[in-house]
Amino acid sequence: MPQIKVSYFDVDGGRGEPIRIVLHAAGIPFEDFRFGYGEFAEVRKTTPLGQVPTVNIEGVQYTQSSALLRYFGKVADLYPQDAFQALLCDEIMDGCEDLTNKLVASFGLQGDALKSAREAFVAGPLPLYLGWMSQKLAAQGNYFANGKLTIADLKVFMLLRWLGSGQLDHIPADSVARIAPSLQAYAERIGAEPVISAYYQARAAK
Repeated sequence: MPQIKVSYFDVDGGRGEPIRIVLHAAGIPFEDFRFGYGEFAEVRKTTPLGQVPTVNIEGVQYTQSSALLRYFGKVADLYPQDAFQALLCDEIMDGCEDLTNKLVASFGLQGDALKSAREAFVAGPLPLYLGWMSQKLAAQGNYFANGKLTIADLKVFMLLRWLGSGQLDHIPADSVARIAPSLQAYAERIGAEPVISAYYQARAAK
């Protein structure tokens, strides 16, 4: 078994969390290196592109969260083998990244500038992307691809949970429920999936 170390913020969410869940689902032991936001300035100096998550495999550090998620998703049978189903999965994952990047663009702003940027996000990109995701989900059924849980579902679940956490200033916690109620119901159902619930049960037991 290769030696694996996942480096990411000490949060149960974000871009690193789906990687942790997939490794757990695959039964692959890994070092879960977590750090506080105040430590990031030092941690980033040790990364290839100054960003996280990174995964160290047998002494070699790899970056790009979606690429890592796809790789481990294949190992855990949470990424479609069929090319078209893989397209459906990838489309949703890239859409999540687009929306996340639009939100992250407001990080570092303060006061009225932050309020204005977040309100513009809630009025524009958020309903656009959530509406698109709702349509995609309705076309496929209970999951976004392959007729079963995939890494796309993990990525969407984390994004929706973040948006509804109430921790993002000027983004109402009920935004997802109000804009896309079908996605709110979907997130609650995905959170109860054995792959996810087993991971958090294991986390709580530590």
